[in-house]
Amino acid sequence: MAVQPGRYSAAIDGEFVVFLIGMRINRPLKLHKWVPVAAAMPRMLRVLDEHPELGCLGYQSWFGRTTILVQYWRDFDSLDRFAKDRDLPHLEPWRRFNTAIGRSGDVGIWHETYRVQPGEFEAIYANMPVFGLASAGEHTLIGRNGQTAAARIGLSDRDEPAVAGHR
Repeated sequence: MAVQPGRYSAAIDGEFVVFLIGMRINRPLKLHKWVPVAAAMPRMLRVLDEHPELGCLGYQSWFGRTTILVQYWRDFDSLDRFAKDRDLPHLEPWRRFNTAIGRSGDVGIWHETYRVQPGEFEAIYANMPVFGLASAGEHTLIGRNGQTAAARIGLSDRDEPAVAGHR
């Protein structure tokens, strides 16, 4: 991923959903418990990559004892449909987790879902590769959406940065 020098923002049309999901390895030595949970996600991501019509706009992930996957979805219905569809690769691992792990505490899973209305978000990327929402939507130069976070999110008509932007 090539670094894009300068200051950029993200643009996306309409409502979208930010979905954060992950797992936490609570008992690292119980590989037989957490490896199957971790191994289920690559297949799900492969299906999303191969089928953009499912509504996932993009994602990034980070790994450690607690993992996090940030996904951007066109709408909540697309995310919900993916989670519950018997023909897609999420429902069965979800059932297996509930059966194999349940309340044991060996592995934790979590997710957070945010519906974002048009104009209710802002983003800045300085000297970064195309990343985050900009990779799911449109990577735009800062000037297009405003110089300040308050202007980009529509909370201020003033667009005077507290610190001059780098050149």
